[in-house]
Amino acid sequence: MLRTLVFLPLFFFAVAAQAENIKLALNWKPEPQFGGFYAAQSGNHFKKQGLNVEILQGGAGTPVVQMIAAGKMDFGIVSADEVVISQSNGGDVVALFAAYQTNPQGIMTRAERKFQSLQDVYAAEGTLAIQKGLPYALYLEKKFSKPKVRIVPYLGGITNYLSDKNYSQQCFITSEPLAAEKKGVKTKTFLVAEEGYNPYTTVLVTRAEVMKKNPKLVKSVVDAVRAGWTDYLKDPSAVNKLMGELNKSMDAETFRESAEAQKPLIETADTKKSGLGTMTEERWKTLTQQLLDLKLIKKAPEAKGLYTNL
Repeated sequence: MLRTLVFLPLFFFAVAAQAENIKLALNWKPEPQFGGFYAAQSGNHFKKQGLNVEILQGGAGTPVVQMIAAGKMDFGIVSADEVVISQSNGGDVVALFAAYQTNPQGIMTRAERKFQSLQDVYAAEGTLAIQKGLPYALYLEKKFSKPKVRIVPYLGGITNYLSDKNYSQQCFITSEPLAAEKKGVKTKTFLVAEEGYNPYTTVLVTRAEVMKKNPKLVKSVVDAVRAGWTDYLKDPSAVNKLMGELNKSMDAETFRESAEAQKPLIETADTKKSGLGTMTEERWKTLTQQLLDLKLIKKAPEAKGLYTNL
């Protein structure tokens, strides 16, 4: 009797490689600023890289940079100034991918006040709510010394902003201004980045130790994240719905508007040439010098050691 020989691909005989389990710590709740990471998960980009990724939600005060430096987590989302400060203090934290090329932090004011710049905000009577001690707050305080505006602590939300026409406050331009407009308050927003302080943010980080021990893993995570952000920028609708189920405090329309508002902050002329999430040594050098000038660090880490482009 003739036997039919069936040739099966080699992978049929191989034991399937077990997916590597990792955790990714966010520094805030599921919102469009993290859309690309959730898209990497829901679009199976992590799985295609042999990764099983659990995304951990954050909140106010979540110490992600400390968690990474202490080895409690291998991957997390922080801001670039946190990376510099951590390394200056001896922490092992390295930037891998910067989602926001232009920092979304800003100051929002009533449009009716007709301010033309942040300098106008600081030079006018009224109230400015800002979290003192933050690097960008210290930068603005130094740049606009002897302000006429009364500076008070920022307590979150927009309640005071809505009730007081002379009230200005810190914000993410992709969040609070949209909420104020929905309440019928015409708002004008000034980016802190336009005043010269523009650290990368929503930055994926790990430790140099992890990069040394498992460079393939780190490259796989970055490749999946870049693919996720590419998908999310093209069409955020499905991922917005997913994040909306995890974060009931933001409605579907705000998810859509926020995702649209952040596009030019993420995809720039530079990233179109070099790839989403890529960073430059010049930007890191500038940030390091600014943090030195603000006395937030005592010694400057070498810029080349703060980041890597994969």
